[in-house]
Amino acid sequence: MPIEWLWGAAGGVMIGIAAAIFLLANGRVMGASGILGSVVDGTAGGSLREKLVFIAALVAVPAIAAPLLGRAATHATGSVAVLVVAGLAVGIGTRLANGCTSGHGVCGIPRLSVRSIVATLIYIGAGALTVLLARHVLGLI
Repeated sequence: MPIEWLWGAAGGVMIGIAAAIFLLANGRVMGASGILGSVVDGTAGGSLREKLVFIAALVAVPAIAAPLLGRAATHATGSVAVLVVAGLAVGIGTRLANGCTSGHGVCGIPRLSVRSIVATLIYIGAGALTVLLARHVLGLI
């Protein structure tokens, strides 16, 4: 088994644990896009500090771990423009779907939320289709 798969599994376990702790501590689902969105649009209210700490940890933990553990090769693309467009598309998609992988996939599916199951199937399918088109048809990645 390639080591990258093990790193992915370890990351998934850490996200699951973080989601469980967040739910137990706050009584709310850990949806990263919702947390970030509420900070950006000013609706975070009294939980602004908590949400800023969460976002800082999302950035800081990989920034600390990468030099210590090494970076996994992604082979995604060398084009900054493609990465920027992809990031914007993901951000728009998470707002349209009212959630992201952490909210729908990690937290919603275990709660048997039909909305989360459908949303997850749609964004995983859209991602697969996008990679198929971008890699094999357009040659972007």
